[in-house]
Amino acid sequence: MSKSSRRQFSIEFFPPRTVAGESRLDEVHAELALLNPDFFSVTYGAGGSTKNGTRQLVLRYKELGSSAAPHLSFGGLDESELQQLLLDYKSRGINRLVALRGDIPSGAGSATQHRYANELVQFVRQTTGDHFHIDVACYPETHPESASYQTDVNFFKRKVDAGANSAITQYFYNADAYFRFVEYCRSCDINIPIVPGIMPITNYTNLARFSGNCGAEIPQWLRLRLETFGDDADGLRNFGIDVVTRLCDQLLAGGAPGLHFYSMNLSKSVTQIWNNLSLSDRR
Repeated sequence: MSKSSRRQFSIEFFPPRTVAGESRLDEVHAELALLNPDFFSVTYGAGGSTKNGTRQLVLRYKELGSSAAPHLSFGGLDESELQQLLLDYKSRGINRLVALRGDIPSGAGSATQHRYANELVQFVRQTTGDHFHIDVACYPETHPESASYQTDVNFFKRKVDAGANSAITQYFYNADAYFRFVEYCRSCDINIPIVPGIMPITNYTNLARFSGNCGAEIPQWLRLRLETFGDDADGLRNFGIDVVTRLCDQLLAGGAPGLHFYSMNLSKSVTQIWNNLSLSDRR
């Protein structure tokens, strides 16, 4: 499905808000680094609310030997500040970015400027040329703010035309949604690798809330099964590992160019799914 012959497997973190959280994440990073992922990405927070934490994590994990990619948006920065941050990343040997529109922080109001990801990709290219490999986001089940499927794909194409190298999808649990989306993108002359975003299932309440906010569908059969576990956290996690392993296997068998795991700063499920799939041998 991809012009790239080498699959890439990556893992996402978010910057903790407490010292204790940072310590726990360092332990998680150490555990997941043993899997030798192609890179770790670090999220940016609504309106750039974690931009300092993002930078600190990316640089710290790079010093520990990991390839790290910061998420980036215009949120919280003017162009001169963003230019300075890009040049700082470049000088420190960071060569990959995840470029996003980003979310407006709650309470910011409708007057807050909201610049799109294709503008950010264009700005990165104008500032640093081809130094950075740029990942962008896409939505197999359509972004919740999009007027239509076609409109959503058109926004995706703008990011590709601005210079994106590859894309990471929102998570999903229906493989057909991904394959149909990729097929449609190819018909629209979008030919960059489109890597499935994978969300391990560890907490049904949180998953239902996240999915409602981002427009990711939990199929009815899966929702009903997850509801049966109640307070049985281990049973739910083991069931989720099986479901997501099967999903990933189906995606890879169908030609997906890799997998990107939304770890939620946890290691156990990602590690088990990774090992179930023998991902280190499937690049």
